Amino acid sequence: MTDLVFTDDGPLLVRGPGTVELPDGRRIRLDRPVSALCLCRRTRRPPFCDTSHRRKVRTPEEADGA
Repeated sequence: MTDLVFTDDGPLLVRGPGTVELPDGRRIRLDRPVSALCLCRRTRRPPFCDTSHRRKVRTPEEADGA
């Protein structure tokens, strides 16, 4: 079973094995016990989080999704 955990100011944590389908149709198999998927789109390793969100403070517009 796969569990999804939304963090307050970071990635989406996926616990357990699973598959992610990217916008271009590619599918990526998640084999790690926990995988971190980027939600801020600052990562250089999409769809995986590389902690880029820690290096830049979000503006109020970014936090609101604008």
